[in-house]
Amino acid sequence: MFMNKCVSSINTTFSIILNRVLSLIAREKLGPRLFLRLKPVKMLVMLRNGPKYATVLSKNIDVTYSHTVKLLDLFNDLGLVEFEKKGRIKMVKLTRVGEEVAKALDNALVKISQIKEKG
Repeated sequence: MFMNKCVSSINTTFSIILNRVLSLIAREKLGPRLFLRLKPVKMLVMLRNGPKYATVLSKNIDVTYSHTVKLLDLFNDLGLVEFEKKGRIKMVKLTRVGEEVAKALDNALVKISQIKEKG
């Protein structure tokens, strides 16, 4: 009984988060351009481990610094990340909503990786 309630609660939470992601996509008309591409998703998921410098994100995800900055500005406009100045350098961290979206995307990646090919 307890396990059923936990599973139900997790499913409900995941559904709420997924609906938030979908409403962001619909409102901003971003669709597959943003959340169905691996590198932007990796960037959000990577930020779940704590604030990072943009240059660190660029190197770990293997994209140019200018592309990283464009994605981060877009994520900032969507309320997914915020910037924190440390001297001359900006740290990037997830907002509460960004954390929820990153967690949902991370869970989706895990589920997708568990799909076995037929054949």
